[in-house]
Amino acid sequence: MNDFRRPLGFEEALRPPVDPRRARLTPAVLAPLGRAGDAAAYARLARIIRRVPEVMVKVTGRTRDAGHLQRHLDYISRNGRLNLEGPEGERHVGRAEVRDLAAAWASEVALEPRRRRDSPVSLSIVLSMPAGTDPHRLQDTARAFARETFSGRFAYVFALHDEDRHPHVHLTVRMLGRGGERLNPRKADLEAWRQGFARALRERGVEAEASPRRARGATRKAERTPVRKLRERFLAGEGPAPQVLVSAVQGARESGGGERPWEAAIAARQNRIRRLLAIEAIVLSRSERPEHRLLGRALGILLRDRPASETRAQEIARRVQSRPQAKDRSR
Repeated sequence: MNDFRRPLGFEEALRPPVDPRRARLTPAVLAPLGRAGDAAAYARLARIIRRVPEVMVKVTGRTRDAGHLQRHLDYISRNGRLNLEGPEGERHVGRAEVRDLAAAWASEVALEPRRRRDSPVSLSIVLSMPAGTDPHRLQDTARAFARETFSGRFAYVFALHDEDRHPHVHLTVRMLGRGGERLNPRKADLEAWRQGFARALRERGVEAEASPRRARGATRKAERTPVRKLRERFLAGEGPAPQVLVSAVQGARESGGGERPWEAAIAARQNRIRRLLAIEAIVLSRSERPEHRLLGRALGILLRDRPASETRAQEIARRVQSRPQAKDRSR
């Protein structure tokens, strides 16, 4: 096994979607895959095979002024009922303290030299895991992640929300750093944050991964929260269908189910990754190490059961084409 070089397709499946070296704010947390990275790469592959929960690190917005910041902090603190925790473990309790914090941040940002009128005051980030995750471990992980990523450079507060379908943490970071730099994350920074958050969860005994969609055979992005809520209300008969869904259905009817160029490119890439992961499964199944043979068999089963790649538009087109069109649309 040691003399066999891992196929490049296996490395490509685990490669992050952006180059971590392009991160502006955070150091790369992924070592280059290769001979020295075999153990880490196979550990990630095993987590993907087990369908370990995927973390979500999402920038949800920016606040533009003191009033906007105060409304946002009121929301994440549930109007002062939840504590907002800072870098040193300090707690901001009650609406009066939340209001004072918002005013202090806004006044400090207002004193920034050469600040534009529309410069944001804070960055809003959500850290979440699927339902069933221990909320207290999630909160402790968020505390460690925020301290490692921002402490000493950018002021921040966070609050845990665990009353919804799944626990999540709202992390609000002041855009103006203590050294005068501004928080302006790139895609590579977001990827580094995602990897760091997943690693911090695993260090606290929570199974978590931050793999690229292509490694999991996924070809579609997660549905945006406003669209999901509109769709759920529509299905419950409480409102109109979201316009993006209406447009997708109309586009599917007009296209006639034909494959568009970008969909062909997505399918080609998924097929290439599937073939090279199949090669990896064969290589592992022939290894002298029992744990590698088990991993190879599990990977083969995963590829066998994995459905063909399908974009959201293709799924809608398939459903539209499978249903008979109404003769009288007015009915």
